[in-house]
Amino acid sequence: MKKRWVALGVLALLAAGGYWGFQANKYRLPGLVQDWRNPVQPNRPVAWAQGPAEMPADPPESKRPPNIILIVADDMGWNDISLNGGGVAGGIVKTPNIDAIAQGGMNFTTAYAANATCSPSRAAMMTGRYPTRFGFEYTAVPVEFAENLTHGGGIGPLKTIFHKELITDDIPDYPDMGVPPGEVTIAEAVKAAGYHTLHIGKWHLGEAPKLQPNAQGFDESLAVLAGGAKYLTDDDPDTVNAKLPWDPIDRFIWANLRHAVTFNGSKRFHPKGHMTDYFADEAIKAIDANRNRPFFLYLAFNAPHTPLQATKEDYAKLPQIEDRKTRVYGAMIAQLDRRIGDVMAELKRAGIDDNTLVIFTSDNGGAWYNGIAGLNAPYRGWKATFFEGGIRTPLFMRWPGHIAPGSTRADMTGHLDIFATIAAAAGAKLPTDRVMDSQNILAGPAKRQALYWRSGDYRAVRVGDWKLQVTKRPEKARLYDLATDPTEQHDLSAQQPQRVAQLRAMIEAQNKGMAKPIWPGLIEGPIRIDVPLNTPWKDGQDYIYWTN
Repeated sequence: MKKRWVALGVLALLAAGGYWGFQANKYRLPGLVQDWRNPVQPNRPVAWAQGPAEMPADPPESKRPPNIILIVADDMGWNDISLNGGGVAGGIVKTPNIDAIAQGGMNFTTAYAANATCSPSRAAMMTGRYPTRFGFEYTAVPVEFAENLTHGGGIGPLKTIFHKELITDDIPDYPDMGVPPGEVTIAEAVKAAGYHTLHIGKWHLGEAPKLQPNAQGFDESLAVLAGGAKYLTDDDPDTVNAKLPWDPIDRFIWANLRHAVTFNGSKRFHPKGHMTDYFADEAIKAIDANRNRPFFLYLAFNAPHTPLQATKEDYAKLPQIEDRKTRVYGAMIAQLDRRIGDVMAELKRAGIDDNTLVIFTSDNGGAWYNGIAGLNAPYRGWKATFFEGGIRTPLFMRWPGHIAPGSTRADMTGHLDIFATIAAAAGAKLPTDRVMDSQNILAGPAKRQALYWRSGDYRAVRVGDWKLQVTKRPEKARLYDLATDPTEQHDLSAQQPQRVAQLRAMIEAQNKGMAKPIWPGLIEGPIRIDVPLNTPWKDGQDYIYWTN
C-alpha cells in the first residue's frame, strides 16, 4: 500500500511532539493529513446549472418523463420513523413529513438493506447488484481507523480483533476503496436516457477522482465524499454536541471529520450552517434550477449518523427528553424530517409534484454504538448485524397518478430493487452484459427465491418466511420463522437441522458467484444483539462479531 501521505503525517507529528506524542495521537492522522493536503476553505455559494427557463411544449405533459428523487437517511432506526414504531424517546419525536411520503404512496413493509453498514448498501443502490458481486464487501475505512478501534474496543471478555496480517502492499489506499469504474450506476443509466443527474450529500463510494460522483454518472455533485462529516464545527455557537466516551468510533469521528463539502471535485469548503439544513436548502435550489427538464436527484443526508450535533433551536424544542444524547439525536431526527418536508413542498411550489417519483429509505438500521436503546424496536439487532434491526429498512415510494395513496405491500424487496425501479420509471436501459439483481417493483413483486447478505464469515439468507444467520465467531447457526417470530426471539436451528442444511447450501451456492473482496476486513468487533454499546456486560448476552 502506498504510504507517502501517511509518512508525511508521521514526520509532522514526530517533529511536533516526538515518538510518544505520535503514538498517543496517531488515530488523528487522517484528519491532520487531509487538513494539510486540502484545508477547508470558507463557505462559497454553489451555482447549480440552470435548465430551460420554461417547460418544453413537446412532449405533452402526460408523456413527459418523471423527475426522480432518491432520499437516503444515514443510520436511521426502524423506530425513528413514527409511522413504523412511534418515534424517538417513546414517541416524543414524530416524523410527519417522512410518514407522509409513505401515506401518499406505497409503503413496502418488508424491505431490506443490501447490507448492514453504509458503504455496501449504497453500492447496491447505485448499481442494482449485490455489492459482493464486484468485491465491495466491506465498509471502506482507513487503516488508522481500524487500528483505533482496537484501543478500548470490545466489551467485557469480547475483544476487538485487528487483522494486522491482512495489511499487504496490494491493499488499495483508502481513497481508492470504492465502486469500480466498470460498474454501471443508476446515474449513468438515467443520464443516457436524457436525465440531468444531481447528487447532494454523503457518497462513501470512493474518494479518488475516478470514483467520485462526477466520474460515476452525476452531472453535478455537492458531496461529503467520506463516510461522514460534522454538522457544525465543534465550537459553533449554534451547536449542541453529544460525545460518546464509550465509543472508539466516536473518538475517531470527532478527531478526524470536518465541517466540509466539495462541489464537482472542488477543494473542500464549509457548508452554510448545519449540514442537514444546508443539504435541504441546496436540494431546493437544485430542484428549482431543473424544474423544466427531467432530473434525477440522489439526496443522501448524513443524519442521524454520529457525530451527534443538533442546533440549539431544535434541541430547545425537546426539554421533556432528559438524557442529553437522546435529546440531541431526537432533535436531529426532527430537523431531518422538517427539512424533507421543505423539499417536498418545493416540488409543489415548482409545479412538478405530480410528475415526480420520490423514494425514501435508510442505508441500514440504527447504530448500537450511540448508546440509545430501542432505535430499531420491535426488532432485535443493530447496524452491523443481520438481525432484522440491522437490515429491515423503510422503503416508501410516492408518485401521484401512478401509485395509489395509502398503498402497502409486504413482498420481500429492498435496496437491490431501487435501480431497476428508477430505470423503468425513467425509460432507461438496464445493463445486459452482467448479472443484475435489481427488479422493477412498481411492476409487481420481485421474482426471486431469496435475499442474501454477506460480510466475511457472517452470512444470512431469507427464503419465504425462513431466515438463517451463520456466524463463525461465535460458531453458530440461528434459524427463525419470521411468520410467527418476526423479532427473532426463538432459534429453531436445533429443532430443524434439515432446514438449516438446506439454507446453508443455498448460501454456499450463492457465494460461488461472488467476487474476492477488493480490500480486506481488517477489524472484527463484537456487537451485542439486544443492548447498546454503553450497557454493562453480563454473562449470557447474545452477540456476533462484525467485520469492518
